[in-house]
Amino acid sequence: MLRFASLASGSAGNALLVECGSSRILIDCGLGPRLAEARLAGLGLSPADIDAILVTHEHDDHVRGVAAFSRRHGTRVFVTWGTARAAGLHDLALPVTVIDSHAGFAVGSLQVQPVPVPHDAREPVQYVLSDGAARLGVLTDIGAPTAHVQSAFSGLSALVLECNHDAAMLAHGPYPSWLKQRVGGALGHLSNAQAADFLGAIDRSRLQHLVAAHLSASNNRPELAQAALAGVMGCDPAWVGVADQKTGLDWREVR
Repeated sequence: MLRFASLASGSAGNALLVECGSSRILIDCGLGPRLAEARLAGLGLSPADIDAILVTHEHDDHVRGVAAFSRRHGTRVFVTWGTARAAGLHDLALPVTVIDSHAGFAVGSLQVQPVPVPHDAREPVQYVLSDGAARLGVLTDIGAPTAHVQSAFSGLSALVLECNHDAAMLAHGPYPSWLKQRVGGALGHLSNAQAADFLGAIDRSRLQHLVAAHLSASNNRPELAQAALAGVMGCDPAWVGVADQKTGLDWREVR
């Protein structure tokens, strides 16, 4: 059985936990090791239970704790060459495996498919994971979905989808103009409306779980993200989960 949980999601730090049998991975570790350990304990696990960290890209809210966690616990890190270079992971004495951004690989019982995405980073990817039956897609930190991304994320059993900002809140919010342009640009982050458009364009027929993630604390509200995605799904907004910065998201089982 495949299940997943979020340790934290947002601009202050991201980490998503995925489990299949005795195989467990973190997607990113933007939390300091002590906080990551505490969040893992809240989910009934210890750092020794983690087989690998899959890194999406080099931004601090995704890699801040990767090196420290790996060094403390001997956890293997899977990362593209561009991200390894940009994050400085290639220069550290860590158990690093460089991956091809188009080639799948296995971590224990989990099959992992990296998916290249447009984002303002060196060689960013997102991931689709499978236990051989169910498929979980994790899509955050993407400026504008491509046809390849749309194809890779169709027919999922569960989807963690970026809903970074509400366009109006971003436009009238506290960010300086250059940051508003970056966040809302083609290499930035998905708005609620863009996330809904993407959701509407993919095959949703097998979707058991839908989680809004990477919400901006300044430029979004959970109920706005939920309403945008629920409008596509034709469901109660409460059915759409939200991965929170402070509390993450409790276990979700995919059957």
